Amino acid sequence: MKNLIQLVGILLFTGIGSTLFAQQDPHFTQYFDNTLFVNPAYAGSRGMLNVTGIHREQWMGFSGRPTSTTLSVHSPLSYESVGLGATMVNDQVGPVNQTMFYADFSYTVKFKNPEIKLSFGLKGGMNMISVSSTDLQTIQASDPKLLQNVKNNINPNYGIGIYYHTPKFFIGASTPKILEKGYDSQSITNIEKRHYFGIIGGVLILTDNWKIRPTAQIKLTVGAPKCIDASFAGIYREKLWLGVMYRIDAAVGTFAQFQISPQFKLGIASDFGIQQIRNYNYGTFELLASYDFIFKKQGIRSPRYF
Repeated sequence: MKNLIQLVGILLFTGIGSTLFAQQDPHFTQYFDNTLFVNPAYAGSRGMLNVTGIHREQWMGFSGRPTSTTLSVHSPLSYESVGLGATMVNDQVGPVNQTMFYADFSYTVKFKNPEIKLSFGLKGGMNMISVSSTDLQTIQASDPKLLQNVKNNINPNYGIGIYYHTPKFFIGASTPKILEKGYDSQSITNIEKRHYFGIIGGVLILTDNWKIRPTAQIKLTVGAPKCIDASFAGIYREKLWLGVMYRIDAAVGTFAQFQISPQFKLGIASDFGIQQIRNYNYGTFELLASYDFIFKKQGIRSPRYF
């Protein structure tokens, strides 16, 4: 509990959030493998059925630290202009536990050049949140916002996105939660804030063995500082991915991903904060697993970089 109180105090002091729920959606060091969660237009863009999971342990050594798990599934239909997907995210920070379930739909406009595609997406689902007030120490014992636990409060929501991509370049914009609704009838501040995402990246060939893949993502949220992530990965023989990540004014990180087979990829990542809270934890760690299911005889025709 002492660590939890320190955590809340540091968050308020450093301005990470102006309210308890001001910055709700979790960050991932390997954000470039979690695009479906933030942009429904990504559904089906890999051209095959894909399942990807990421687990994140943030600020290790801190009691009540954030932990996040995301699972996404998506695929194009036989009519390949339509893609369907589903995402699930569980995020826990101290006494707050939220689980998000969303279905994703995309429609892709094709051009004369079949490698150029423009997709529009729609996301719909819900966020189920619980808050255990018994885990908090309050200054004002009669605070009406903390008198009762919040148990499985359900907030429906929807979002939209757009995604342009070729085999070597992508750019997209989205807002996965458009509605702003509170979790109780007591407060006008603890609401789901609307998030705006922009993402861009590409792949450049250096030699027969090496490629590089720079990417960047920006997240804008009312009531929280803007978040900008940039990553740079070197790809060796389509088998080994080694990279670095920088979250402006927040963290630096590294990651390594291994293409075990043309279908199966494993990844590990770590980042370390550069703010005051870095003095109270051992860093952040992530594990990733991604698998492409191949149902066509031709198999994977080209490597997938995003």
